[in-house]
Amino acid sequence: MSHNTFGHLFRVTTFGESHGPALGCVVDGCPPGIPLTEADIQGELDRRKPGQSRFTTQRREPDAVRILSGVFGDERMAGPVTTGTPIALLIENVDQRSKDYAAIRDAYRPGHADYAYDVKYGVRDYRGGGRSSARETAARVAAGAIARRILSGVTIRGALVQMGPHAVDRANWDWEEVHRNPFFCPDARAAALYEDYLDGLRKEGSSVGAVIEVVAEGVPPGLGAPVYAKLDADLAGALMSINAVKGVEIGEGFASAALRGEDNADEMRPGNGGAPTFLSNHAGGILGGISTGQPVVCRFAVKPTSSILTPRSSVTRYGEPAEVMTKGRHDPCVGIRAVPVGEAMVACVLADHLLRHRAQVGAGIPWPFDKPVEPVLGEP
Repeated sequence: MSHNTFGHLFRVTTFGESHGPALGCVVDGCPPGIPLTEADIQGELDRRKPGQSRFTTQRREPDAVRILSGVFGDERMAGPVTTGTPIALLIENVDQRSKDYAAIRDAYRPGHADYAYDVKYGVRDYRGGGRSSARETAARVAAGAIARRILSGVTIRGALVQMGPHAVDRANWDWEEVHRNPFFCPDARAAALYEDYLDGLRKEGSSVGAVIEVVAEGVPPGLGAPVYAKLDADLAGALMSINAVKGVEIGEGFASAALRGEDNADEMRPGNGGAPTFLSNHAGGILGGISTGQPVVCRFAVKPTSSILTPRSSVTRYGEPAEVMTKGRHDPCVGIRAVPVGEAMVACVLADHLLRHRAQVGAGIPWPFDKPVEPVLGEP
């Protein structure tokens, strides 16, 4: 299978299957001298890992990450730092139950990638979907944790803003609330509603979709390039590459089609230091494919989980009619754990564009790694 790498200067290659021995990634292009430990990565993986509430799959994976290369530190240094060489990360699978998928070995799950993979490659890993499983996103989150280390001064936060037909009330938005409930939801009232709603869906053996919003604050102006290297185009491509994502919008997105020109255009006033002050952010922090310095705002829609207990009509790989009912441990709303995945993909794209911007125009933006890391010298 080709096309397992994304990015230009900050390049990430992921590998592994849902029920294989391990997942992982290789991050190439990370600048040298950046402090990095496994704990820096593990914190992000812990937010995504399964089995943390009754509202996600009960597969028990610690998602413990190991750094295999690209980082060095000894007794003379304050801590390990990146060396500028490829950073290899490994996450072992420890709680696979492949027998749960024996019944669909030859049958295609409606709404899943089973048929598409089989017709393309002629071979299909039916154990959890192989590479088409959301399990693959653990490697993306690990890579995103490294990207965040490059993005000094940039804060990237995500939230679930809609589950099924139930959207949050933006008047109740509280970023701190995202950490208080199992849905990454910024609205406490909506989170309470989601509990009862999702419990009902789980009992019915069904699933539901969701909308995730990711906001990156502190993004410097100037990232991206016109036409074929637009920042919003790369963000859209990265978010669309996440399993189960079916739509992406930047800023007002599709809602902008209902606005008049005078309502959609973000007015400007003179600001401090020569940079303008924007009076609104309908553009989502990107104009002409280039960041403006405003918060970059993305939203993406995640479809309902295709592996459900509700019987559905399908066919086998031999063209025979079949009724499919998927047993096993699945997320009734895969959009919940997609929040840290979306943050990670935004981080990777921004880190890549930061490096690309530096390569093209030089020191036009703040850069925290101009000076090499000074080792803490001990006894020779």
